[in-house]
Amino acid sequence: MKKLTTALGALALSATAAVADNPVVLNAVGTWSSLTNYQKHEEPFFNTHLAEASDGAIIGKIQSQSGLGLKGFEIMRLVKNGVFDFAFGLPGYVAAENAIFEGADLSTLTQDIETQRAVSDAYFATLETAFADIYNAKLLMLYPFPSQTLWCNGEVNGIADLAGKKIRVYSTTLGDFVEGVGGTSVTVAFSEVIPALEKGVVDCAITGTMSAYTANWNQVATHAFTLRVGWGLAFGAMNMDKWNSLSAEQQGFLTSEIATLNDAMWAETATEDEIAISCITGGACDVGEPGNMVLVEPSAEDLALRDQIATDVVLARWAERCGAECAANWNETVGPILGLTAAAE
Repeated sequence: MKKLTTALGALALSATAAVADNPVVLNAVGTWSSLTNYQKHEEPFFNTHLAEASDGAIIGKIQSQSGLGLKGFEIMRLVKNGVFDFAFGLPGYVAAENAIFEGADLSTLTQDIETQRAVSDAYFATLETAFADIYNAKLLMLYPFPSQTLWCNGEVNGIADLAGKKIRVYSTTLGDFVEGVGGTSVTVAFSEVIPALEKGVVDCAITGTMSAYTANWNQVATHAFTLRVGWGLAFGAMNMDKWNSLSAEQQGFLTSEIATLNDAMWAETATEDEIAISCITGGACDVGEPGNMVLVEPSAEDLALRDQIATDVVLARWAERCGAECAANWNETVGPILGLTAAAE
């Protein structure tokens, strides 16, 4: 019996070694190397965790889009063409292909992270179909960056002060908000925002709270206007041909591990707004050097005007771009959560 046990053990080790000798390799591209999502989650998951959790059967290799010199808008085309097997990115960066990608993170509609998660879950199947049809990709996760707010190089005390200003956006729905407040939207890649603020190409820029802090926007921006205009919802998606080449067991393993990763990213993002805003405006800061931006919180009048812009401009324009069928789907999935109706004329 002992010999049999030893023989079976040796066989198991041999099988593991055989798998490890010919592992599945997943080449991935992540988001921005300076930000928490990449540093704490995307990079360790691919470069370390997958190999450890699979006993070497699946090996990940990831580089950030910033490290590769990419701007983000081209990410899913590269996945579709097989340049990368997997990508983390923002739906707002791929919405030029189809407005349906904007539906889970329309500017200003969602004001807390619990509601944003409910919206993301409700809209997941819609995005899953869109990624498959348009990019030949398997959507595996949706996760948030910290809430998106406004960072201005110049005095801003409320929404009224945004009128006439040039404001950096990275998605059409954010542009709708900017135009709704009387500003001009300017598309600028994240890596180019600091020089754009310095040179006056833009007066303000929209990004997440922790993103602004870790990217040192406080070096050029003076006022932090914490009106929440979005979440920077992100995705993780795999080339469908690569996904279909995996065994059912491998697909199940990846689905489970990515679900755990997804939960961790939602949990951490929920804590980052308060930390980042305190850090960037000279408050307590345990994660780095404090900045000295002026903190401007929205007034009751600002919030009421934001709600009006959200329905009259943001949602209305998106429904027109996406079309009647798309709007009807949104009304069945996301609409009940927010108590809103999208109407495409």
